Amino acid sequence: MTGPLDGGSRDGRDPDEPAGFLRIPGPRTPPDDVDVTEEERPRARETRETPGARDVPEGRDVPEGRVAPAGRDVTEGRVAPAGRDVTEGREAPPAAEPLSHKVLMSLLGAWALSACPAEETALVEAHLTECAPCADEALRLRDAVGLLHADGNLDLDPLLRSRVLENALGRRPARVPVPGWAAPYDAETARLDALLRDIGDAEWHAPVRLKWYEDEGTVSRRTTVAGVIGHLMTVDGLVATSLGLDDPLGGSDAPVHPTARTESFWRAAKPPPTRTIHEPWREQSHTLIRTVSFAGRGVAELSVSYGFFALPLRDALLDRAFECWVHGADIAEAVDYPYKPPSAGHLHEMIDLATRLLPAALAIRRRSGLAAPARELVTAGSPGRSLHLEIEGAGGGDWFIALDSPAAVGSRERSVAQVALDGVEFCQLVAGRVSPEDAAAGQEGDREAIRDVLFAAATMSRL
Repeated sequence: MTGPLDGGSRDGRDPDEPAGFLRIPGPRTPPDDVDVTEEERPRARETRETPGARDVPEGRDVPEGRVAPAGRDVTEGRVAPAGRDVTEGREAPPAAEPLSHKVLMSLLGAWALSACPAEETALVEAHLTECAPCADEALRLRDAVGLLHADGNLDLDPLLRSRVLENALGRRPARVPVPGWAAPYDAETARLDALLRDIGDAEWHAPVRLKWYEDEGTVSRRTTVAGVIGHLMTVDGLVATSLGLDDPLGGSDAPVHPTARTESFWRAAKPPPTRTIHEPWREQSHTLIRTVSFAGRGVAELSVSYGFFALPLRDALLDRAFECWVHGADIAEAVDYPYKPPSAGHLHEMIDLATRLLPAALAIRRRSGLAAPARELVTAGSPGRSLHLEIEGAGGGDWFIALDSPAAVGSRERSVAQVALDGVEFCQLVAGRVSPEDAAAGQEGDREAIRDVLFAAATMSRL
């Protein structure tokens, strides 16, 4: 008990303290130091631990050992405001409110760029597990962001254009249906046209050496890229005149033999042809395709004369497709341009034409004394001695070449020899680009028959 006589004040405040100052009470005596009987200790402990035993004014700190008001959590002596949790003295953020579908969809772009705060990222990703359209859009946006990577090379593949053209030419349906037998010519002229569009003016004057096989050796002729296109155009003129179209050489006295026609064109071209030859050749090839497409079925058997032999139109256009590919490859090599062989189906047709012409070529060599004489003559249409030609790879198959007479029929049962060749290599042999000695990958049987057939195949080449 304190009073005026002991230096205190009536309200227990030090007289020297200013009025209105709230005095902080001193530390309480630990319960164990209080004189409490053993029977009273449990009751005292229970009273001390009971919530609400003491009240603390709202907004005030709770000293250690004090009890927080009922319904409030206290961590490290701080009072938690109503409805909020406190951890390590900091207030927890309010719970995120759900966002509408429209708002979440508008956040997809920022989410794809990883520009959303953590709370929005969590909401967006939770939404993507429930909304399929937004999930698809998110994947597209993430793919687009991948293209914007700073370290990526955005340069296009230099072979992309040729692959796209090749795919388009193989899949695009024609407005006017092209006969199946004219499809190889249509495809090869289109591929060559794409090559010519890609080269510059200077490359039209790049030197090209054309090669073919005569008698027992290789012959060559030097020209330019423009000269090769002029050669193709003049020989295609043989097909054009058979259909009643204009001859690029003009006049009725134009040569008929392919080599003579080419020489005539080259002599008349002064100065030498330039890239201006591209459009006339292209227009002529398109006119040929349009004409045979509208002409009907009977036109396929129309005869096309090459001077010393003739072919039905269907075979003549296949022959022109073969030469277009071969000379296209010559041009591509001269200007360093990627150029693939024809499709497997078209290559098979070209090989089939060559094998059908081989017995006649062999007979011509035999009459000139360049091949062994016939051993067994048979009646026309009967099986005779044959060579089994096995073509491997693209366009491959098995053909049987009659050895003794063009009128005989090749037969597996009458085979006396076998030759195995790659499809492209066989075509290069027929085009005069590979010598007969280097052509065969595998040989078995009559060596004389094998030699005669390989040399006959090489002499089918021409300028």
